Amino acid sequence: MLSTDKTSSLVRSIVLGAAGYSGAELAVILARNPYFELVGAYASAGRSAEPFSSLYPRYKQQLDILVQPWTDELAAGLNGKIDVAFLALPHEASEAVTPMLLAQGIDVVDLSGAFRLKQPQLYPQYYGYEHQHPELLEEAVYSLMEWQSTPLPRLISVPGCYPTACSLALLPLIKAGLVAEGCVPVINATSGVSGAGRKAALSTSFCEVGLNAYGFFKHRHRPEIEQNLGRKVVFTPHLGNFKRGILATSVVTLKAGVTAEQVNAAFNSAYTGKPLVRLVSHSPNVADVAGTPYCDIYWQQDGEQLVVVSAIDNLLKGAAAQAMQAANVRFGKPETAGLFAGVSFAGVSHE
Repeated sequence: MLSTDKTSSLVRSIVLGAAGYSGAELAVILARNPYFELVGAYASAGRSAEPFSSLYPRYKQQLDILVQPWTDELAAGLNGKIDVAFLALPHEASEAVTPMLLAQGIDVVDLSGAFRLKQPQLYPQYYGYEHQHPELLEEAVYSLMEWQSTPLPRLISVPGCYPTACSLALLPLIKAGLVAEGCVPVINATSGVSGAGRKAALSTSFCEVGLNAYGFFKHRHRPEIEQNLGRKVVFTPHLGNFKRGILATSVVTLKAGVTAEQVNAAFNSAYTGKPLVRLVSHSPNVADVAGTPYCDIYWQQDGEQLVVVSAIDNLLKGAAAQAMQAANVRFGKPETAGLFAGVSFAGVSHE
């Protein structure tokens, strides 16, 4: 049941898409965030209502909220009862439901790609559909949180998992003016199978996956990365035989004479005081970030060539944790609230 206590100091929230991996992570994070109240969890209309702990049995007696089927008619009944809705939905579904929620005075934190790109003409090419609400592309603020410099509005677009890992790795160098003019960064990034979602498919079956590249030149995250960096990139994603995490290796050419000290200064200037980025002294491993909200970054230089390696959990820093980070800031709460306690549903504990 939805809370009707309008005097509560907690931020009243719902999750749409709570049955999927990213939505499930969000539900857990919200349930343990002392500043937020999870008052509703929803899945697709064709599903039967069932307890969250039935979908993810590790949470029995911890999170037993009922995951109910969503219908658009429910939106009108949320007016005055909900402060923010987190959408872990397919792109077109997020785009369709967002105006309904905004009309009810509900903030929206969207984890899909529906509002990430500012150019609506890119959606048919990279997402396979015509964007129906281009006016919302201008209203939405893209929340790569370590580089967020403007106030967050009612509509927040959470970056994709690959763009988060790649952009956090390269923005310090580009913003500091260290990358050679005309350099096209070459990025190879590998994701675990959870990035494909929970729905069963032979191509993402754990027993079928080895290591393969895909999405050559046409992956939907390429224009998002280019939008973030302000330059073209060669981006090649890979699928690896592990549950969760992304490891991105980005190669750039530096301007002549750029020193290791300048590179170090760029990264330290960018991320000092940013609690969810760790500048590490060894090449990152996805096992070190799985189940955590961190991005680990490491670099090596050889003359004008620089390799930057970054690692994130695709479901957390690449999705649910960054969404929570943005909502915390939007509502004036501590930035990392809810991100460190408890356990992750995919079998990795983090305290």
